This record gives sequence, structure tokens and C-alpha cells, in this order.
Amino acid sequence: MTKISNEALGRLTVEAFKATKKNHFIVLLDDVRSLHNVGSAFRTCDAFLAEKLYLCGITGTPPDREIHKTALGATESINWVYEKDIIYAVHELKKDGYKIISIEQADDSVMLQNFEFDANEKYVFIFGNEVHGVNEKAVELSDYVIEIPQFGTKHSINISVSLGIVVWEYFRSL
Repeated sequence: MTKISNEALGRLTVEAFKATKKNHFIVLLDDVRSLHNVGSAFRTCDAFLAEKLYLCGITGTPPDREIHKTALGATESINWVYEKDIIYAVHELKKDGYKIISIEQADDSVMLQNFEFDANEKYVFIFGNEVHGVNEKAVELSDYVIEIPQFGTKHSINISVSLGIVVWEYFRSL
């Protein structure tokens, strides 16, 4: 087995990426403190052809050295927007026909492996603050709440890891 060189991977240029049809999902970060998590979100959104990345509340925005360090250029390819008020963003996205999914531990949440994604739907995946999670009002406005099963002593998974798990499961299921 031989490792494939970066040149042989045939990656899209930024221009080609912008012209490529995107998958029907948006990632929304709610009050995310870690700029490394933000940068990682850009990279994951790029890897899976997200339509857009919303940065809400106190979430950092490009240009920022710490975001750039983990985004590795994905801030140039991903269409992103800053919206201070997550509730406003959720209402606007609902008006645009998106199903809102909070990634959170909540009563009536559905375990990720049991959620059935619909290829005809457009989704917004909300990931919340590292300590407090997704804004309670945003959870209430969500069409669904998905929970990632966990079996250890901790009660949460890092946002960048959670985002990768959820987006991969969405991508894989379609």
C-alpha cells in the first residue's frame, strides 16, 4: 500500500469548489469560543461540500490567525456569514425551507444512528457553546434534536469531532 501524494488526489481549486453543486446542509456555530473549533468547522464544511457556514453570537470570524491555522485555506472556499442573533438566523433559515437540527442532549432527542435523513430536505446542523451547548430557544425552535451516543465518563464531545461525526453520518446516509 502506498500513500497518495497531495498532487495525485485531484482536489478542487477554490474557483472550482465555488462552482460545484453543494450538499443540502448548512452548519451553524452558536457562541463557539474556540477559534480552533471554528477553523475545523471550515475544513469539515469544505470536505463535505456544505452550502454555507453560519457563525453566530461570540463565535470568531475570519480573518483570524487562529482560525486560519486549523482551516488551512477553507475560509476562502466556504461561503460563510456572521449573524449575531442565532434566533434571527434560525427563523430566516426556516423561512428558506431548512429543517433545523440541534446537536444536543435533550428530552425527545433522537440518537444519531436512528435519525433518517431525507435526500429531498435541506438541513441546518446547530452546534453550541463548548460549556453551555446550543441556545435553549434555538433548541425549542428546532425541528429535530439529534444526540450522539456516548459511553464514557464525559458528557460531551468536542465540537469539531461532533461536527465531523454528524456530517459524515448525513453524507453516508444519502
